[in-house]
Amino acid sequence: MACPLINLLFFLLMFLPFSTLAQTSKNIYLGSSLTALKDDDSSWASPSGEFAFGFREVAKDGFLLAIWFDEIPNKTIVWAANRDNLVPKGSKVELTVDGEFILNDATGKRIWYTQSAGSGVAYASMLDTGNFVLANRSSSNVWESFSYPTDTILPSQTLNLGFILYARYTATNYSSGRFLFSLQPDGNLVLYTTNFPQNYNNKAYWAVENPNIGFRVIFNQSGLIYVTSKNGSLLSSISSNTVSVQDFYQRATLEYDGVFRHYVYPKSARRWPQAWSTSSFVPPNICVSILDSFGGGACGLNSLCTLEDQGPTCHCPNGYSFIDPKDERRGCKQNFASQSCGEASKEETDLFDFQELQNTDYPGGDYAQFLGVTEDWCKQNCLDDCFCAGAFFRTGECVKKRLPLSNGRTDPSFTGKTLIKFGKQNSTVKSGGGSNTEKKDNKTSILFGPVILSGSAVLNFLLPLITYLVVSRAYSRKVKVIQPYPVISGMNLKHFTYEELNNATNQFEEELGRGASAIVFKGVLASDNGKSVAVKSLDSRVRENDLEFKAEVSAIGRTNHRNLVQLIGFCYEGEHRILVYEFMSNGSLASFLFGESMPNWYQRRKIALEIARGLFYLHEECSSQIVHCDIKPQNILLDDSFTARISDFGLAKLLRIDQTLTMTGIRGTKGYVAPEWWKRLPITAKVDIYSYGILLLEIIFCKKHFEAAAEDEDPMILADWAYDCYKQNELHQLLKNDDEAMHDMKEMEKYVMIAIWCIQEDPLLRPTMKKVTLMLEGTVEVSAPPDPSSFISSIL
Repeated sequence: MACPLINLLFFLLMFLPFSTLAQTSKNIYLGSSLTALKDDDSSWASPSGEFAFGFREVAKDGFLLAIWFDEIPNKTIVWAANRDNLVPKGSKVELTVDGEFILNDATGKRIWYTQSAGSGVAYASMLDTGNFVLANRSSSNVWESFSYPTDTILPSQTLNLGFILYARYTATNYSSGRFLFSLQPDGNLVLYTTNFPQNYNNKAYWAVENPNIGFRVIFNQSGLIYVTSKNGSLLSSISSNTVSVQDFYQRATLEYDGVFRHYVYPKSARRWPQAWSTSSFVPPNICVSILDSFGGGACGLNSLCTLEDQGPTCHCPNGYSFIDPKDERRGCKQNFASQSCGEASKEETDLFDFQELQNTDYPGGDYAQFLGVTEDWCKQNCLDDCFCAGAFFRTGECVKKRLPLSNGRTDPSFTGKTLIKFGKQNSTVKSGGGSNTEKKDNKTSILFGPVILSGSAVLNFLLPLITYLVVSRAYSRKVKVIQPYPVISGMNLKHFTYEELNNATNQFEEELGRGASAIVFKGVLASDNGKSVAVKSLDSRVRENDLEFKAEVSAIGRTNHRNLVQLIGFCYEGEHRILVYEFMSNGSLASFLFGESMPNWYQRRKIALEIARGLFYLHEECSSQIVHCDIKPQNILLDDSFTARISDFGLAKLLRIDQTLTMTGIRGTKGYVAPEWWKRLPITAKVDIYSYGILLLEIIFCKKHFEAAAEDEDPMILADWAYDCYKQNELHQLLKNDDEAMHDMKEMEKYVMIAIWCIQEDPLLRPTMKKVTLMLEGTVEVSAPPDPSSFISSIL
């Protein structure tokens, strides 16, 4: 009985979008045209202004004829006519007097057109649904963009049997990429890897099977994406999250990483630069979904795929680096000379080592299996084998792997580990056998001896000269840098020379900020297409004691997360200790929160969750637990899309997985320091929870944790005030001039309760960062917190 009721419900919901399709439109008449010049001057808007059709410059002098969301800052593209053939400035699209819609490049060459000639086209229109149509005099659509999707579908869009969505190639390259999504002729809805660049022998990695009855995919305006049969009955749903198109922009996109995501974007925040939120996605974990023995998996050959908060992330093992840093899914290349075969193979075993990757496997490339052996035996056997690139080891089983390594993935569900062989020092690995070199050296000695013996006069001249050069060179080396770079294993970081960074920063001219032990400058890397970076020069105290430098390199160099600032490289030359980071264009959270204009409530919630996810990663998902020790607004940076990134690991304290606490001197910043520090108690990750609680209150109310007052008033201590207002049900007192948060009091109160739990005096009462994240996401209920105690005011 339940099934007919469910089908009836979806049948009724299915009709919801079509009742709203009637709308006014801005007709574009025959003879109209657009020229690729500037985005603002090269588009036709929909009646509401939410969508636009026209030219978008997506590469240097490379334009797409596209449709995009026009009322949000990032102008997200949802359709393109010429994704595989960009056109230059001066190209033109025209609705001809014959009713054809044609795109010509700047020379007049036809690049794309609609097959609508002779169909009685009277006008074109960009609709508020995001559909661009050509219509006849009866207002019937002759051609529409909804019938030719690229990588995205929109609410009210219907996809018929045989449709295909092609993912773009990379985040910035809109050409057809490595993944496709199709409702097959057999009725099954399937995600494929493409046999790029040919669309042949594609391999499925996710499917909804409705054999012989699947007929149509519908994305309705209630946020439902589902498959129906020919008679309209519901067969299966892809996304069941329901949000209103009146309140949210929506889209469903097959992304370049192979994941099909349903996104939402609140219309109330459309004027603020921010990222789309993921409502749902398939497959749940693409890293473990692609199992085919052909191809490079989700991340390319020799690479590793790991599912993180922002989706599948690609990594290279030790000794390997990305073939193309701008396209990580091309895979990884080997940076060291391969082991010699023959007699020299065993002589070179000391030149190689293994990186142990827990819960990791490369399913392809197996060529030998051994049972009942130890891990040390497995390593040695691989070392003695010049064809062995690595081995998988689990409970006495050793499986050797050859290059290239394929379908690499890391996931907690995997048991066992992969041992990747890499060269310890790239330049010291010989490329051939040792015997030829020895013979060459002996031959040289035999020839050189008679020459010198027969030329004693020359020898008398050369000896003083050689002695002078040797002494001069030795003295010069003593004065200059003896070891330009340290050996730091386990990380793919670039070693910069001081001269490179001096040039990149224009002699350290533009200062971005300074802290207790460093000054940060803006730089531009000429070697990386003018990429902007933040160059952190550590002061003399750190130069004299390398512990802080090594702590920061070790802490950040091994991390990779969307909500952490990425360390690109470092300089370890003479007295110079310099770190090079990604440049965060929107500055610190402090200037964002406490500036002239208040960020909107939705954006503040998003930032709070992103910081929590970054800390959760540091505390529980790193191979070595990292306690940041100095969480505050100044150490949270914002990237181009205003995504929060945790920075400044200079005070970071690393704990082994089996270590839960440490004893150390007080670290951090006044006002954010947990009471354990000044009580001289053991330090755990809970100190970061306390600091996060104070920061969360600042994010909620856009007020600093401590504000001095006039002579006749008491200073404002935010934590005290927030708890008092919470207990007295007067949180609105803290929300003056914040109407958006006032209208979301229930959610705001929940955030305050989470913050109060975080600032409990007893560390045992504070939740873990994982639980904080789940509470913010709404997965875990938030109970009423106890009084955090009056200790707060005494530490300021």
